[in-house]
Amino acid sequence: MEVNKLNGAPVSASEFVKNEVAADAANAIEVAHIVKKFGDFTAVDDVSFQVKEGEIFGLLGPNGAGKSTLIRMMTTLIPITAGSARIAGHDVSKEPDAARRTIGVIPQALTSDLDLTVEENLTIYAKLYDVPTKHRKEAIEELLETVDLTKWREAQTKTLSGGMRRRLEIARGLVHSPKIFFLDEPTTGLDPVSRVAVWEMLTNIKSKRKLTVLITTHYMDEADRLCNRIAIVDHGKLVALDTPEALKASVPGSNVIEVQFDNPPADWEQKLRALLEVTSVQNESAGMFRVLTGNGSRTTTDLVGMAVEAGVPVRTLTVQNTTLDDVFVHYTGRQLRDELVKAYSFMMPPRPGMQP
Repeated sequence: MEVNKLNGAPVSASEFVKNEVAADAANAIEVAHIVKKFGDFTAVDDVSFQVKEGEIFGLLGPNGAGKSTLIRMMTTLIPITAGSARIAGHDVSKEPDAARRTIGVIPQALTSDLDLTVEENLTIYAKLYDVPTKHRKEAIEELLETVDLTKWREAQTKTLSGGMRRRLEIARGLVHSPKIFFLDEPTTGLDPVSRVAVWEMLTNIKSKRKLTVLITTHYMDEADRLCNRIAIVDHGKLVALDTPEALKASVPGSNVIEVQFDNPPADWEQKLRALLEVTSVQNESAGMFRVLTGNGSRTTTDLVGMAVEAGVPVRTLTVQNTTLDDVFVHYTGRQLRDELVKAYSFMMPPRPGMQP
């Protein structure tokens, strides 16, 4: 499958079944050549994509890549510099109120009122969206059960754990029954168990409510498990877009060997590149190398043999299939987990002399 470079209920805690999206489904989101500038700094640079109804679509990239700025434009929070975005058929620049009625938005920061109870937070939000009283009570009851907070409905929000507060935020964003759900870094700051719980909950909610979901994340496993399609964003540009499976298939080499050596010689990377079936080698640090190969078994044998012959001890070695981390390296030239990005305020351009 060719990768476009330009342009479900869970069954366990570690395995998710993604709902298929009909090929002829209508577009819930249409973004065309969208640009956002803050002074001379371009935060989003000519990005285009579409999201089908019923799809879980992911924007994957490091902090500072432009993901949150994209969501803020699509959800009418900041104006678009150039291009357009249509949400459920509504142009967000020309029909912002109509667009807002169709969406639920969960920002990265936890924003529920800490002094109110769980139920009070949901009630206030429902009133802001003019949800009728009868429907409001039914919706809140259903959502409390869905996010497993019924027992804590009278608890003050400040007494909840981080994972529970995130579940409350998700329930709050759904209280007016939106068609499209935006989540900005939904599991940042959560422990691994809470992250998996949120993934399971989102998959169940999406299936039951027939939602279209757009999430931003810098977690490879989150994008891989949740999303039908993924757009990789880097420095404000869209560098690749396809299903997780197709993106991984687009990377040369079917296996990844992570191996750490004790005191390898200076030319060790070149020797690894010369092994048969090896397609690329990344020298990470402290004698650690990431080797992509079309034949994991053969390369492992050759690699260990070369190390023994050269008297270079192998400290650790693992073999795995290609991951989204390898995809990110393939299209951007560096690893997502090692990316160091300066923080920019989405409200202000960088100061003179600062480098993006």
